[in-house]
Amino acid sequence: MKATDGSIKALIVPPGKILDFIDGKLRRETPEEYVRQEIEKSLVREYKYPKGELAVEFKIKMGSSSKRADIVIFPEGEGHKQEHVRAIIECKASDVSPNHKKEGVAQLQSYLATCINAEYGMWTNGQERLCYRKVSMDGQVEFKEIVDIPVKGKDLEDTERLTRDRLRPASSDALLFAFRRCHNYIAGNQGLQKPEAFWELLKLIFCKIQDERASELNFYATSDERQSRNGQLKVKKRIGDLFDQVKSRYSAIFRANEEIELEPRVLAYIVSQLESSYLLDSDIDVKGKAYEEIVGSNLRGDRGEFFTPRNICRMAVEMLDPDQSQLVLDPACGTGGFLTIAMNHVIRKLRTNAEKKWRDKDKPTYLELGELFKSIQEYANKRIVGIDINPNLVKAAKMNMVMNNDGSGGLYQGNALERPVTWNESLRSRDLIGQVDLIFTNPPFGSKIRVDDPSILEQFELARAWDYDEANDMYAMRDPATWQKSQPPEILFIERCIQFLKPGTGRMAIVLPDGILGAPGLAYVREWILQNTRVLASIDLHPDTFQPGNSTQTTVLILQRKRPEEIELERIVGRKGDYQVFIALANHIGHDKRGNVTYVRDEDGNEVVEARTERVREIHSGIETYQTVKTTQKVIDDNTLQIASKFRDWLQKQEL
Repeated sequence: MKATDGSIKALIVPPGKILDFIDGKLRRETPEEYVRQEIEKSLVREYKYPKGELAVEFKIKMGSSSKRADIVIFPEGEGHKQEHVRAIIECKASDVSPNHKKEGVAQLQSYLATCINAEYGMWTNGQERLCYRKVSMDGQVEFKEIVDIPVKGKDLEDTERLTRDRLRPASSDALLFAFRRCHNYIAGNQGLQKPEAFWELLKLIFCKIQDERASELNFYATSDERQSRNGQLKVKKRIGDLFDQVKSRYSAIFRANEEIELEPRVLAYIVSQLESSYLLDSDIDVKGKAYEEIVGSNLRGDRGEFFTPRNICRMAVEMLDPDQSQLVLDPACGTGGFLTIAMNHVIRKLRTNAEKKWRDKDKPTYLELGELFKSIQEYANKRIVGIDINPNLVKAAKMNMVMNNDGSGGLYQGNALERPVTWNESLRSRDLIGQVDLIFTNPPFGSKIRVDDPSILEQFELARAWDYDEANDMYAMRDPATWQKSQPPEILFIERCIQFLKPGTGRMAIVLPDGILGAPGLAYVREWILQNTRVLASIDLHPDTFQPGNSTQTTVLILQRKRPEEIELERIVGRKGDYQVFIALANHIGHDKRGNVTYVRDEDGNEVVEARTERVREIHSGIETYQTVKTTQKVIDDNTLQIASKFRDWLQKQEL
């Protein structure tokens, strides 16, 4: 909607309503509608059907009554009449089974049978997706299960024959649906527990990405192959060959004798669900949301591990604004959320710089793309480093990095708090102490996981006994040779991170529990921070930031390591230098305590919707091109990026 001055005007959506992606009508916001809206976006963005060829809630006459089909696809140039219907999509809530008597697959097939020229159908509840082709044999209508409905302008044979221009970057929650569907199918049909099913899915995701990097695509399963034992075995052989390549390339992740343990029937189904997705080219947030939900439900540990929301990761990255020359580290990387966002932040800069040299930024040549890819690989392999004590999280983080342009070679299993001389040789060779430009981290914290190993505690000033010095109104170490019996890891991580940073220039963003910044008994920790760093910013996070699952109130601190001579000078003069600190409150974080997304509302409680433009990537005859499309979407109630922008403006005015 445009205002009289030509600018884009925000729309409003009443509570409990949702603006339909196809026709713009207000509909009741229900679990079923959520699924339908995601499929609508997928049909336009991934299957390339113009909105004008789609109809929502289309009336289908069945005898003396009529029914409403959720989404109907019409051929180009044909009117929206029942005799012109080409495909029908039925969307249900996640708790509706395909075998449901009234709302299952049978409902879809009855609609297809009634529409004389309808050929294709899809039934989905977000968790499961079944596609069919209607065929007539000996005067009888039958429904043949197929891998997928055709993309705009393609026939079924094109859909079955996997080519590079058939790969589609995932949009919105389509990839999340696919990952859930695959994970649940493995657990339900292979007899595995969900964590075991996750690792099998992980292997196949690795195979999928390996295939996307190859000149010839082999990660596919045709409908005919899925229907016969011989065909299923062909799929298993193709994927097995891909997994051999994966094991060779990622020997630090997979053992040489490791195999994909799925039955051929299950394997063929999973391959069919993932084959047309273009994981490498999908949006970082789409991949991150899908992957981290699956990881979080399977690998969440009992060591105080909880994963940092993506908007908090992005806020921190935007605040410190890494570039390709800077070494980035997360010493408690978990599944790699901070690192993937930091890496893609720099990759966007690399692409922007590369586009300035291209003849046509919307139609880069193979040579231009090759040069960009080379610079991305060089950056990702040399400038991104992550460490985590949990080997399963490291494996999951490597997968996350592989899906996001790689950089997995810079991830190491190890305890960042142990003496560096005890780290494994590959991690030791990075020589990280005093060499890191930027750190982004959310270390594990909690009273149940205290560190009590003397060989670790002896490295840290914050593990020693401290007393309050009344004469100088400050805390000081009581005796350099006296250590406390144990310390929470988050306190030790503060000091270790400062040790990693380059003196004078190294900066870090660290998530800490509020107790460190306010508890009287931890005043010595605050004193140590002020002695050794300049506090650039303190961002108080909303109490629901880590909900659902963790109610710990936290703060993001932005710290810059002082030079040794600066610390010594302040010690001699007996006071610290005065400077300004950026303070902000992240009181809008885009979700509530149950994890539900929250949206901006007007003064009457209506949700605000904005018109936006998106740059969409397409491949034609092997050449990628871009086009701009208009869309509308609700505005998430999240002020974290505003905070980052204000901080950058403030930082430019400081004399550092």
